[in-house]
Amino acid sequence: MKRGGILNRHLAGALAELGHGHGVLVCDAGMPVPRGPRVVDLAFRAGVPSFAEVLDGLLDELVVEGATAAHEVRDANPEAAALLADRFVALELVPHERLKELSEDARLVVRTGEARPYANVLLRCGVFF
Repeated sequence: MKRGGILNRHLAGALAELGHGHGVLVCDAGMPVPRGPRVVDLAFRAGVPSFAEVLDGLLDELVVEGATAAHEVRDANPEAAALLADRFVALELVPHERLKELSEDARLVVRTGEARPYANVLLRCGVFF
C-alpha cells in the first residue's frame, strides 16, 4: 500500500495516464459532468472532501500550465475565488456556460463533495521538464 500522496486507486491511475495539454476538471457536486471523460467521484457527503482539499492534493501531483474558472465565482463564492486567485496567478475567467463547454474536452473529471456554487476549475496539464 502507498504510504503517501493520493491513495484513491482510481484517481492515482487516471493521473498517471495524463499527458501534456490534457484537461482535468475539478468540480463541485453540482457541476454537470460531461460525457466522455473519465470520472473519479470523490464526493462522500456535502462538503467532504472540500474543493480546496482536492485541488491542493492534485496540485501536489500535477504540473499545471494553465487554469480556467467561471467568472461568476467572484460574486457567488468569494472563498473559492480567493483560493483560485492564490493558486493561479494567470487564472482565466470565462462565463460558466463556456466553462461547461470547455470541460467537454477534459480527459478527467474529479468530483468533490463541495456544496457551494462555482467551485470548479479546469486545469491544463504541463510537463515536468
